[in-house]
Amino acid sequence: MAKDGKAIVVFFSHAGDNYAVGNIEVGNTKIVADYITELTGAEQFEIVTHKYDGMAYTPLINLAKEEARNGELPEYEGDIDLNKYDTVFIGGPVWWGTYPQVMFTFFKKHANDLKGKTIIPFTTHEGSGLANCVEDVKDAFPGANVTKGFSRWLNGLGY
Repeated sequence: MAKDGKAIVVFFSHAGDNYAVGNIEVGNTKIVADYITELTGAEQFEIVTHKYDGMAYTPLINLAKEEARNGELPEYEGDIDLNKYDTVFIGGPVWWGTYPQVMFTFFKKHANDLKGKTIIPFTTHEGSGLANCVEDVKDAFPGANVTKGFSRWLNGLGY
């Protein structure tokens, strides 16, 4: 991919208490997003919500399960115009078989913005790989070319 500003990495990352790697400052997905940016020259847009700030791992995953069960769509800060990008990397942790619900808020808001564009899903996970993330991205953006994606297993060995 050329470093021409036509790609963007859109991601949600949870800093703080994380499974396998403990308490981290920027979040596992942010680390992977930074690698993608370094390799491709893509811009970044981080989906930020303060709903999960300071939560320990177990209460966080319990809240995530409840949000998914109820179809909640938590708000996030800021936004991005995706029209100038041809390729969109979409990433986040896998929480209960898919991306966190805040990402679905983003998907709903931008459902019509990615027609004809290439979307590359990616995840960070504890052993679930891509889970249902690729299928959920295909459902959210039916007019896009969604690739098979890639994942990074959090095995506690660091990056």
